[in-house]
Amino acid sequence: MTGHNRPTDVELVAGANAGDAQAFDALYDRHRTWAYRVAFRFTGEASDALDVVQETFLYVLQQFPGLELRSRFTTYLYPIIRSVAMDGHRRLAREQLAREAATEHHRAHEEDEAHTARSDELEHLLDALSAGQREVLLMRVIDSMTMSEIATALSIPEGTAKSRLHGALTRLRADPRTSDLFA
Repeated sequence: MTGHNRPTDVELVAGANAGDAQAFDALYDRHRTWAYRVAFRFTGEASDALDVVQETFLYVLQQFPGLELRSRFTTYLYPIIRSVAMDGHRRLAREQLAREAATEHHRAHEEDEAHTARSDELEHLLDALSAGQREVLLMRVIDSMTMSEIATALSIPEGTAKSRLHGALTRLRADPRTSDLFA
């Protein structure tokens, strides 16, 4: 499973369904960093995020044989990660999502103090969004998921996902501190 002809996620799922442990390992290796990033947004703690990733992939492993991949693997994983993380941390999810967004923004501009101040402002503005708006915004901007994938991952109509994103962007565009970021 090396070289330029990397197997697709669909091929790896088919291999895992056929009992190929290396296929499952390849899926894990390919998606664990992304899964950790998403889990950390929910938990806000490195060790908790690692636990969520472990539980998520254990759950996925138990779906073999018989797993049918009907979307991108990350679209399949997202609701599992969310559910595992939320089971243990429902009351902290709102603050942790905002903290992760601010942390990612801060890391990208660590050398520039002006950007650090802007990061704090962004954290406060994201905190002012509803949990649904913030989650859809982060999935679209940070995870580069399509609206269809967001709707699938959250089990909501695509129109609802679009409405939440529109509400978040409208609010962020209206604030002079972030209007240029979300133009």
